[in-house]
Amino acid sequence: MKPRKFRTIVDGAVAGLIGGAVIALWFFVFDTAHGEPLRTPELLAAALLHGSSAATLSGAGWALVAQYAVAHFAIFALIGVCGAMMLSAAEDNPELFPALFIFTCAFEVFFIFVLMLFGPAAQAATLWWKGLIGNFMATAAMLAFFFWRQPALAERLLGPWVAVVREGVVVGIIGGAIVAVWFFVYDLATGEPFRTPALLGTMLLDVMHEPSGFAVTAASVLGYTALHFFAFIMFGIAASILMAVSEREPLIALGVLVLFIWFEMCFAGFVTFLDQTAIEDIGWWNIIGGNILALAAIVGWYEHRHPRVVPRLFDRWEELKHEGSAKTERSAMRPHVVPRRG
Repeated sequence: MKPRKFRTIVDGAVAGLIGGAVIALWFFVFDTAHGEPLRTPELLAAALLHGSSAATLSGAGWALVAQYAVAHFAIFALIGVCGAMMLSAAEDNPELFPALFIFTCAFEVFFIFVLMLFGPAAQAATLWWKGLIGNFMATAAMLAFFFWRQPALAERLLGPWVAVVREGVVVGIIGGAIVAVWFFVYDLATGEPFRTPALLGTMLLDVMHEPSGFAVTAASVLGYTALHFFAFIMFGIAASILMAVSEREPLIALGVLVLFIWFEMCFAGFVTFLDQTAIEDIGWWNIIGGNILALAAIVGWYEHRHPRVVPRLFDRWEELKHEGSAKTERSAMRPHVVPRRG
C-alpha cells in the first residue's frame, strides 16, 4: 500500500473515531440531563441490533451499551475513511468537490432515516433534532481534524475561504463568550450562578416546560454551553462570508446585522416554542443587553480585520444616492417627445 494512501486511511479512521466520540459525548450529556447517562446507547442498541426495546432486555444494560459502542465507532471509522478518500480524490480532481458536499449532507440525514426505518423503538431513543445537532458537531470535528492534518488540502479545496472560515470561528467564539459572561455576571449578581444556562439547557435537553422545576447541573450547563458556542460559530462563519463578499460591495456588510437579528429571533422563537414563560423568566432586557454587547464586539472585530467597514458602507450609500440623483437629472434634461397621432 502506498504511503499516501495508508496515511489517508489512518487519518480517516482517526477522524471517524473523533466524530464518534463527539456525538457519544453529546448523547451522554443529553442523557445525564435526564438522569439516565447511558439511556441513548442502550435504547439504540436494543432497537437497531435486537429489534426490541430496552425494557424487554432486562439486565442487559451494560451489554447493550458495549454492543452499541462497538457498532457506533466502527461505523464512524468507516465513514471517516470514506470521507478521507473522497477528500484525497478531490485534492487531485477539484470537480469532485460537489460530490463531497453531497456526501456530507447525506451523512447528516443518515441518522434520521435510520430512526425512521426502525420505527418507534428507535425513535424513542433520541429526538431527531438531538441526533442532527450531534451529527453536525461530529462533522465539524472531523473536518477540523482533516484540515489540521492536511492544511495544503484545505487551501486547495477552499482557497481563500479557509481564512474566512477561520475568522468566522473566532467571531463566533468572541460573540458566544461575551453573551456567556454577561449571563454569568447577571446570575452571579442574583445569587444563582449558572442559572440561565442551566434553565436553557434543561429546556433543550430535557424538553422541560416548567422553569420553576429545574436544578443547576453540570450536564445542563455543559450541554447548553456546547450548543451555545456551536450556534455562534455557525453564525460567525456565515457573517464572515458576507464580510468577505462586502469587499466588493460594501452594502452587503449590512447583511451581518440582518443575519444577527434573524439569529436572535430564531433563538427567542425556539425558546418560546418550548416554554412561553421562559423568555420572561430570563428577561428580555437581559437577552437584548448581552446580545448588543456581543454585536458591538463583533462589529469592532470586523472593523479591525476589514479596515473602514462602516465608513465604506456610508461612502457607498452616498455614491448610490448621487448616482440616483444624476439619473434623475439626466431624465429631466431629455426633451419630451410628443408622439404624432395618425
